Amino acid sequence: MSQLSLEELTHKVAKVSDTYARRCAIRRDDDWYALKLTEEIGELNAEYLRLSGRGRSKGKSADEIRADLGQECADVLAHLLLFAKNNNIDLEKELRDKWFVYLDDHDK
Repeated sequence: MSQLSLEELTHKVAKVSDTYARRCAIRRDDDWYALKLTEEIGELNAEYLRLSGRGRSKGKSADEIRADLGQECADVLAHLLLFAKNNNIDLEKELRDKWFVYLDDHDK
């Protein structure tokens, strides 16, 4: 897969989310975006605990748990993009303004 901009990623994620919401009759309001992001972060933490030996493995191998951890990372990113879109947050601008100001000019 070629590299996508945040805008392109957000567009694709929103299309998937719209389809899922329509098929499952999910009503997404402002709270849903925040709560769903929190749910996904919880699932990411659960997989991390499993991988680090501080959670039940549920019979999964370390490789399976690592794969699940990657999937949960994708879920968190997707839901962060959805949350930002719903709240009219320009993540590229916010990254430039808050994070990238610390880079030397040649690193930007």
